[in-house]
Amino acid sequence: MADTQQVDPKAERTAARLAKQISSFSKAHGGAEGQVAHLGQRGARIVLVGADGGWGDLVAPSCEIAEKAVEKAGITRHEAFDGEFAARVRTGPYEWSRMAGIQVGGPRNG
Repeated sequence: MADTQQVDPKAERTAARLAKQISSFSKAHGGAEGQVAHLGQRGARIVLVGADGGWGDLVAPSCEIAEKAVEKAGITRHEAFDGEFAARVRTGPYEWSRMAGIQVGGPRNG
């Protein structure tokens, strides 16, 4: 039986581009795992955590495209950003100063 599902060429290109970026991140960080989070009308956020604790994120126009990109990249996908997965993230001075803001002497916001 033939597959009758329509393929959106633009969505396929977007997923392939995101998968390439995910693969590049994974290669640079000794491997990676990810999580897809729905952002409402803006699409979906792909949070990546490298084996070395480095992290990053990408935004896709939809959850379907984000999930397809993660699948194409071949990384493990987590259902939630919590527990052991979240604990792998390593932050540096920049992140700490941005999180703390002016409360503990970080850079002023404004």
